[in-house]
Amino acid sequence: MAQDNTTENFVLVIHGGAGTILKKNMTPEKEAAYQAKLQEALQAGYKVLGSGGTSLKAVEAAIVVMEDSPLFNAGKGAVYTNNETNEMDASMMDGGTLNAGAVAGAMRIKNPVKGARMVLEQSEHVLLTGEGADEFAKKQGLEIVDPSYFGTQNRLQQLKRLQNKEKTSLDHDEDQGYALPDSSEIEFNVNIDLDKKFGTVGAVALDKHGNLAAATSTGGMTNKRFNRVGDSPIIGAGTYANNSTCAVSSTGHGEYFMRYLVAYDISALMEYKKLSLQEAADEVIHKKLKAVEGKGGVIAVDKEGNVAMPFNTRGMYRGYIKADGTTEIGIYDEE
Repeated sequence: MAQDNTTENFVLVIHGGAGTILKKNMTPEKEAAYQAKLQEALQAGYKVLGSGGTSLKAVEAAIVVMEDSPLFNAGKGAVYTNNETNEMDASMMDGGTLNAGAVAGAMRIKNPVKGARMVLEQSEHVLLTGEGADEFAKKQGLEIVDPSYFGTQNRLQQLKRLQNKEKTSLDHDEDQGYALPDSSEIEFNVNIDLDKKFGTVGAVALDKHGNLAAATSTGGMTNKRFNRVGDSPIIGAGTYANNSTCAVSSTGHGEYFMRYLVAYDISALMEYKKLSLQEAADEVIHKKLKAVEGKGGVIAVDKEGNVAMPFNTRGMYRGYIKADGTTEIGIYDEE
């Protein structure tokens, strides 16, 4: 049930992808750029929460900042499919009502997370796909752009490299020996067990009213075919929120996160086994996923405002901000 007892306690947590993120491969300029954008996203959501706004509005505000930045594989920085298109997925869930909304394969919604919120608030459905998602968003008055808006030259070059090698890529893989224009363009051969990076973005929040929300957005997999969809728009896998337990946003190899219902599993462990947020998140990320070589991480916040950000890779772009302004931003696993 939605809460209505206003307090001064609120928290926002964000991520921008997990994987083989090594300091030795990061220039000071790139590191500073990522830190600045994560800080901007945190401040956008903090402004909403601090003024008494809802957790739904806060996670949307934070993710819009990252969707508008080519640093991340979401919105403007979305990767290309095999057909040289950009197909984006996003989802959002309200922990107070358990209502959820998602879009998959969207190609014209400037900010896919806003499309997910419109589905949540203005539709009887949970998931809309492809042209239908774009059409619905347009009817709701969201900003619709030409598909060319999402493309960048760097992303196109990334696609060409992978097409030549007949590979697909989960965004942010470690450099395999060639020069890259930015740190988000590294390939991954799905037939070889390599450590990976994942460029999905996400946010979770607890607002002053005691309500939790979660949202996730991604451009998916470079060189993907057949309208492949990962976990980001799947409620219970990439996104989950329930006021009685926690809010979770995932980043990782989507097929594993779908098979193991990662986001919901953390909530279920809290509800049925009475684990703490950190215990539940660690159980799923460091034990269940690790046992099957599933790579990635999550961000999560519980109804008390506790934060968890576990990942089983070498790094995860992540950060949180609390009501008193306390802020933490991290990139590498040693932080």
